[in-house]
Amino acid sequence: MPFPSDTTPDTVLFDLIDQEVQRQVTGLQLIASENFTSPSVMRAVGSVLTNKYAEGYPGKRYYGGNLVVDEIESLAIERVKRIFGADHANVQPHSGANANMCAYQAILQQGDTVLGLSLDHGGHLTHGSPVNASGKLYHFVAYKVAPGDERIDMDQVRDLALQHRPKLIVAGTTSYTRRLDPAAFKSIADEVGALFMFDAAHIAGLIAGGQHPNPVPYADIVTFTTHKTLRGPRGGCILSKAEYAAAIDKAVFPGWQGGPLEHVIAGKAVAFHEALQPSFQTYAAQIVKNASALAEALVQQGFRLVSGGTDIHMMVVDLRPFDADLTGKDAQAVLDLGGITLNKNSIPDDPRSPFVTSGVRIGTPSVTTQGMKEPQMVQIAELIARVLRHRGDPAAVAQAKADVAALCAQFPAYS
Repeated sequence: MPFPSDTTPDTVLFDLIDQEVQRQVTGLQLIASENFTSPSVMRAVGSVLTNKYAEGYPGKRYYGGNLVVDEIESLAIERVKRIFGADHANVQPHSGANANMCAYQAILQQGDTVLGLSLDHGGHLTHGSPVNASGKLYHFVAYKVAPGDERIDMDQVRDLALQHRPKLIVAGTTSYTRRLDPAAFKSIADEVGALFMFDAAHIAGLIAGGQHPNPVPYADIVTFTTHKTLRGPRGGCILSKAEYAAAIDKAVFPGWQGGPLEHVIAGKAVAFHEALQPSFQTYAAQIVKNASALAEALVQQGFRLVSGGTDIHMMVVDLRPFDADLTGKDAQAVLDLGGITLNKNSIPDDPRSPFVTSGVRIGTPSVTTQGMKEPQMVQIAELIARVLRHRGDPAAVAQAKADVAALCAQFPAYS
């Protein structure tokens, strides 16, 4: 019997997908948590593996017919262990948030004390936000960036750890632009008898590419997403020391998730293969070079950067020195009209609400994938400033959008 789409094609849906393709390839994608995946990753994610149920783990499934799927998942596991030098890997988490919650369930009891970075100072929802399950199930104590240099003060982290004696210390961020020292966090965790977890969601690709210290030798557990700097499909992963392997696997399934998405796991395996190639080292290095160049160019345009700059793939921009009346919400909206995609973002101790914000967050993974380098970062900073300076002039914004499209045409994301 033919599929309905063979006789009645879904032109409405696929027209929308075509529109999204055009949006992505003709605009500047500067959201720090996004990237362009390779055609090989997309081929795997769009494969017949989407048809297969595979509850359980390789060699221990609840359904039949998993001989090939077992090999695919095992391949993903072995590749990611090789990248990071990990004892154990679970590649089934559907997202970074799921990976974090599964890690917590594996090693914590409800109500245990955890130390993590405050959301409004660059942490993640799953690092104890009261609106998130992490904040509801566990007692999180927040450390923050220092008011002067806007960097994490390890003396403050140590003082809080000594005061509250947490069961777990979490390092990792979503909008903190400086390098994290896993050895320093590990030292504090050991001093107070805490476990140590490193959330590498944003910087996994930089770690794989040698541009950030590897937390695996120091942390009991490392979680990350596969779709940011690692340039894979949307998903999560958990690495751990061998002693936590069984508890983590049990927390993922049957604790938090049902059947794994084996088509996405296949995409992860492809991304891990790509990250093992020498060219990925070059790519990761260029991400950081581009971020530094873009940050410097934005300062020249009159913006202030939180913490004064960046060591990684992203920057948080305080808009107030550029224009005291400009909010992150308004900047995001008008830049969208100009073909520049980024996100509003709170700055430390932001006087505006998280739905409005005084800042934006900008990342360089996607434009680096396109092949752009330092000279193009200067152009991007000029385009951002131009749109924001002339945000009340539709003709000026339209001209900027045309200039953005012309720039992107020189660096096509996909041929």
